Amino acid sequence: MLDEQALLNLAESACKNAKLAGSDEAEAYLSNNREFSAEIRDGQVETIKVALDRGLGLRVVQNGKVGFAYTSDLEKEPLKKIADQSIANARETAADPYRIFPSPSSLYPELDLYDPIVIKTSVEAKLDLAKLMEEAARAFDPRVKIIESSNYQDIEACVTLVNSKGIKISYRATYCGVYLSLVAGEGEDQQTGFAMDYRLRFDDLDAEKIGREAAFRAVRMLGAKPVSTRKTAVLFDPYVAAGFLDLLGPALTAEAVQKGRSLFLGKINQRVAAEAVNIIDDGILPGGIASAPFDGEGVQMSRKTLIEGGVLKGYLHNTYTAAKEKVASTGNCMRSSYKSAPDVGTTNFFIQPGNYTADELISSTGSGIYITEVIGMHTANPISGDFSVGAAGILIENGQFTKPVRGIAIAGNIQEVLQRIDGIGSDLIFFGGHGSPTVRVSQMVVSGH
Repeated sequence: MLDEQALLNLAESACKNAKLAGSDEAEAYLSNNREFSAEIRDGQVETIKVALDRGLGLRVVQNGKVGFAYTSDLEKEPLKKIADQSIANARETAADPYRIFPSPSSLYPELDLYDPIVIKTSVEAKLDLAKLMEEAARAFDPRVKIIESSNYQDIEACVTLVNSKGIKISYRATYCGVYLSLVAGEGEDQQTGFAMDYRLRFDDLDAEKIGREAAFRAVRMLGAKPVSTRKTAVLFDPYVAAGFLDLLGPALTAEAVQKGRSLFLGKINQRVAAEAVNIIDDGILPGGIASAPFDGEGVQMSRKTLIEGGVLKGYLHNTYTAAKEKVASTGNCMRSSYKSAPDVGTTNFFIQPGNYTADELISSTGSGIYITEVIGMHTANPISGDFSVGAAGILIENGQFTKPVRGIAIAGNIQEVLQRIDGIGSDLIFFGGHGSPTVRVSQMVVSGH
């Protein structure tokens, strides 16, 4: 990979080209990434992939109009060409006084995001982690019949950002992870299970634990059957509860609010959840794989409590949405790559853990259903918050797990679910950039037979 100074020089050159071509302001975002991934099946290497992805995205402002262009060729002539192209693109857009670039900050946090061991570890050792997951899963229970996928992945990334307001910054980061999916069977009954773990540090990965967890999730569902329709307490497994954040995250962006497409529109300082609920977006979380010193346009990252004690405290902003509201950006400008124009999104986004262990929540429930899987959350309405999804889980009777349940559905409104939360576990787990502990909802309608 090119060193950080060379990348900074390239980004600075792109901005200078844009200014010379006639732009009022310019911003160059350069990413230089290397990805390694491998898949093991039945102890044999199925695939190995090494991918290099490098390029530069250039945004310009000319007479209040914004243009954007990108290139993967970082030589002199292509960088000049995208300067001309971005200005030509700007001429085709409408002027907008809120399209501004941020100034540099003196408060960029120092974060420990780079683990050289991720890069120095041999391919053989990385493959061994994927093999170890398989072995641990099969050793857990002989009913584990099929390993669908045993994967290892790591990424080394360098992000560089320069703008004409004086920002000239970069950072380097790594992360790595393992993922296992499998099938357990007994007679004609088959159930799937999976587990994953993504970390900044290679030595923090526990492949054996992930193998056992995936096997446990599959085996415990063997013999699952539907139950009758009922109103009952529902507990959400951390993975399922974190999935609800896919719906809440976009709704908490100022972009969605300003477009009238958020279920939280006009609810600042209003109660939107039970008092026990605190939802946080933390761009500087130690160990968080979405942590960074600055966002996609150079604003320093920070920790934001969006819902505190059940009360909505604010929205996530980039520079554009913040300018429209005359507030400061929260450092939530996101870019999926150098090919993407800035957007508003979450970083390390999670439900703050409570004081109960998961076992205490289960034992104090009496009767209910512990939901381990939902199907179709992507169909939920992000504006109204309405959802109806298939589900599977485990029946709770007299405060204990009894039998697995499948072929059920849960439906409702995410705002009502938030209001009815009456217990939050202490077992916060992150699945990528989203995290949650076990969460209990006092009552929901569960549709069965």
